[in-house]
Amino acid sequence: MDIKRTSLDNHVESYELKQQNANPDDELQAHAADFAQRDAEWHAFKTKELLWKIDVQLLPWIVLMYLTNFLDRTALAQARLGSLEADLRLKGTEFNTITSILFIGYILFQLPSNLLLTKVRPSLYLCGMMAIWGMISACQAATHSFVGELMCRLFLGAAEAPFFSGCIFLMSSWYRAHELAHRIAILYTGVALANMFGGLIAAGVLANLNPAHGIAGWRWLFIIEGTATCGIAMIAVFFMPDYPNTTRWLSTEEKHFAQWRLAQDVQGEQDDRDAITWKQALKLAYSDYRLYLFMIMHHCNLLAQSFTYFFPTIVKSLGYNRTTTLLLTVPVWFATLIATLVVAYHSSRTSERSIHIACCMVVGAIGNILVVTTHGVGPRMFAKYLMPLGILPPFQMILAWITSSFPRPLGKRAVVVATCGMFGNAAGIYGSYMYPPSDGPQYVPAGVGLACVCFLCAGMAIVIRFVLGWENRKMAAKEQEEGLPKGFRYIL
Repeated sequence: MDIKRTSLDNHVESYELKQQNANPDDELQAHAADFAQRDAEWHAFKTKELLWKIDVQLLPWIVLMYLTNFLDRTALAQARLGSLEADLRLKGTEFNTITSILFIGYILFQLPSNLLLTKVRPSLYLCGMMAIWGMISACQAATHSFVGELMCRLFLGAAEAPFFSGCIFLMSSWYRAHELAHRIAILYTGVALANMFGGLIAAGVLANLNPAHGIAGWRWLFIIEGTATCGIAMIAVFFMPDYPNTTRWLSTEEKHFAQWRLAQDVQGEQDDRDAITWKQALKLAYSDYRLYLFMIMHHCNLLAQSFTYFFPTIVKSLGYNRTTTLLLTVPVWFATLIATLVVAYHSSRTSERSIHIACCMVVGAIGNILVVTTHGVGPRMFAKYLMPLGILPPFQMILAWITSSFPRPLGKRAVVVATCGMFGNAAGIYGSYMYPPSDGPQYVPAGVGLACVCFLCAGMAIVIRFVLGWENRKMAAKEQEEGLPKGFRYIL
């Protein structure tokens, strides 16, 4: 290994000396030509070395940021077990409306923010928005009415809009298609971790800080979590990477190698941020019929996740007190964390998406059916495990499938990711009304409806599999007819 590393280092040094006076385009082409001539052993070594650097620099920060994102978003569900509804004098479905309004702001700002992300530094933009949503989340502690909380949640959704689709978009600018699924799964562990720690934090805060200094426990919950988010954002801005060609911790050769690797997924087309205008990106995205198939599947998956915003309330229907209820949610989300990583890893290793998604969604459907057809504590608790175990793992596989199916140009991919996110999160607007207090404790309409949605999502995964398979056969036939080498293929 030392001999190999010395040889590689000598190659890098001599090559950079040759290219130091070249212009950027000539330098990139020269590097690309050199990379194409290197053997498989060299590529394997350089890829492993590069991926390690990217993983260490990028993944920890976006996971931590996503953890705080979901903590701030779902703190409302945990605060509900305190005196929030009584203190704000909420009636009927007003709590559901507060939950729903977040998605209005989220949807309205998602596409503009993703287009803007292609023109600005992600580290500044994402961390700046993170600090803003942390402050808004903390401000919820000062609300005293339905209208005040409603406005906070609306602006919270707008501030959070750039983050998740922006992270997926940023990751797809670093990782190749087959490397993306399990890394998005790692990102999505932030959700399970947020629900785990959220339950523990809420149990401690509501039990011990109510009413410390005359402030209700649910208000302390917003203050603590919102302030922590702001602090992490101010630290993360100094460490978050941007794009491969603008990153300081990569050498010149590594920057070009990172770009060259991505181009291999699309037969050499460069991931150029300035390749097309926003208008062209919109036209390319919305004229592609595959976008609408993915939008439907993504929407169904996020609609099926509606139970997550009421999960503590659903678990409380088993008859336990507030603290026990919050603690009971912790092992559920830990099991979901393990399932998400295992399923994503297997999906990534096998380069398969549709069957993994369909099978998981069927498990989620079974969970929804059991929760409304059984009455014993044991069976209903088992059903509450099946719901997140089945419904949450497909989320990151769907996102990885979307980004790998629309690889270039970068502007089109930004529009596709944002559009799927907008349409998908629209499910939260009406999904927030699927658990009204009048339907408790069994919530039969929600269970039946979400079971059907799970089956629809599974069906869409199979439909997309056949559609992309047909597209692959068309490309293979064209290559054979024109005598071209094998090129890009869609992952099924």
